[in-house]
Amino acid sequence: MAVTDTPAAETTADPTKPMAVSETALATVLEVRAQEDDPANTALKVAITGSNMTEFQYALELLAISEAADDDLIYTQGDHDELTVIIPADSALNMTGATLDVPAANTPGGLVIRNPNTPNPLDGLDMNLDGELPEQIQQVLDQAINPALASHGGYATLVGVDGSKAIVTMGGGCQGCAASAMTLRDGITKMLLDALPELTEVIDATDHTAGENPFYT
Repeated sequence: MAVTDTPAAETTADPTKPMAVSETALATVLEVRAQEDDPANTALKVAITGSNMTEFQYALELLAISEAADDDLIYTQGDHDELTVIIPADSALNMTGATLDVPAANTPGGLVIRNPNTPNPLDGLDMNLDGELPEQIQQVLDQAINPALASHGGYATLVGVDGSKAIVTMGGGCQGCAASAMTLRDGITKMLLDALPELTEVIDATDHTAGENPFYT
């Protein structure tokens, strides 16, 4: 059951039912569930499995309701409570206000999760951030940003610092990638500004006409 993450237009903000299911997504899930041996006792489990710096990643599966863990959040969706949804306890908070939906017209994919929550890759990292601003920026790049970009074959390099502005280039799989501008704006910039309050701007100095798949020509 393919799923992607997209921003949510509205939120339900109901911690007892963190993820809503649209009518069209409900019909899709019920159609798939009908092929199970015991559909009435089969639930949809949705869990956050990680992130790609700017969005959460999810796993969706159908399983027997009896297989839910003791601390899982279990609730129903649909006008007649047709679908039981299981959300693991460690995923519930970051899914509050999310909606399971179908993609927009002419957009490929099976299901999408529109989630107003975004990951914070700095969580759990113990960074001293010693030294001057350039050294601090490099520590954030080395310990938080580049490990996340490595999964896409990319990396970010600090070119220099102009006052309170960091000048960064993106290389590897991120150079010439159509998503790199969003990654820089929504991922790298946010992480650096959150970690280093004295930093006011991150400038992209990447030559996007180069690389394996240039998108600026």
